[in-house]
Amino acid sequence: MSRVPGWLGRLGHGLSEMGERLDERRAEAEREEEPPPADEPPPAEDETPLVETPRPDPALAVPWGMRVAAEAGWRLLVLAGTVWVLMRVISAVQLVVLAFVAALLITALLQPTVAWLRRYGVPRGLATALTAILGFVVMGLIGWFVTWQVMENIDNVSDQVQDGIDELRDWLLNSPFHVTDKQINDISQNLQDAIGANSDQITSAGLEGVTVVVEALTGILLAAFSTLFLLYDGKRIWEWTLKLVPAAARPGVAGAGPRAWRTLTAYVRGTVIVALIDAIFIGLGIYFLGVPMAVPLAVFIFLFAFIPLVGAVVSGALAVVVALVTQGVFTAVMSLVVVLAVQQIEGHILQPFILGRAVRVHPLAVVLSVAAGGMVAGIGGAVVAVPLVAVTNTVVGYLRTYSREQALKQAPRPRGATAVDVAPVAPPKTEGPAREE
Repeated sequence: MSRVPGWLGRLGHGLSEMGERLDERRAEAEREEEPPPADEPPPAEDETPLVETPRPDPALAVPWGMRVAAEAGWRLLVLAGTVWVLMRVISAVQLVVLAFVAALLITALLQPTVAWLRRYGVPRGLATALTAILGFVVMGLIGWFVTWQVMENIDNVSDQVQDGIDELRDWLLNSPFHVTDKQINDISQNLQDAIGANSDQITSAGLEGVTVVVEALTGILLAAFSTLFLLYDGKRIWEWTLKLVPAAARPGVAGAGPRAWRTLTAYVRGTVIVALIDAIFIGLGIYFLGVPMAVPLAVFIFLFAFIPLVGAVVSGALAVVVALVTQGVFTAVMSLVVVLAVQQIEGHILQPFILGRAVRVHPLAVVLSVAAGGMVAGIGGAVVAVPLVAVTNTVVGYLRTYSREQALKQAPRPRGATAVDVAPVAPPKTEGPAREE
């Protein structure tokens, strides 16, 4: 009886341990049968779990230099498209644009006379009428005088040209260049054949010349009409133009406008004075050398002087060629010396002294602007290219200085004890017309 309870105790203890083991195995089996979380895929057998790294922003993956180039590139494309559309519009109304620009140049030349008459109490309308009539009469008299001189001397010049050609032929035959009579005859025959073969084109060019004359007369009338209104009502026209500018940019444009006008006025006055000096001295030089039509040639030199660099070369070459075919090689060489001497004095003394810093433009910019203006609008474009560049330079310089001054005014100023330690900021230095006032 004493052994039975011990056996039963050991059996109960064994059963309890067995139940605990079964419970542990059941719990392990339940944990193994639970599905994994949705965002964590079950790891494959014999493989280590992979950890995904977040992908960077595509914009950050592009190098900084390439992003800057792309930003500048599409802005340049937009700017180029705008300029292209603007050039197309200007080409479509080229006559109107050139006439208005010519009116601006004439107004810049005549407006000081209107202001002078107004200071002496002359009414605005009468001062405008007197100035316009006087200006147009002077220009008309110059054109009439040139035409009259050419018609009066054309017969004499043709005879002198024939004599000059004969002298040039004799000089070539006796020159050290070993030119033969047969070569000169061949050149003459080739010229005659070329003229005969292109007679149709020459005739069509003459017919197109009639159209050019009609367009020129139309442009002259438009320029005269525009000049009258600009002289009489230029201030109100400018005020109306300012209303088209956005309000935020209006103060800067309002300050740049008068400076641009002063630059244009200085350019026109200086160019007229320089052209007049060139025409007088070169005309006197070729007159004393005996070159025919010295006065018409001087007028041509005056007119061509409005085309910077190119005009002086063309007008000087014309005077030398006329001297060569009418008076011979020696007179042509002396005429060339006179032209070069006057142009050197003009380029190094007259232009810097008369034009000054107001319209100073780099020679490379002058050459490129004249070439571009000539390609876009011919002679008229070459004439207005340099004043346009000069005015643009003045406007850009003033607007840059104006933006800097506005930024300094809007910058927060220190207060209290730290304000004493801060040195005052000097206003930015400006160059050219922007320093006025």
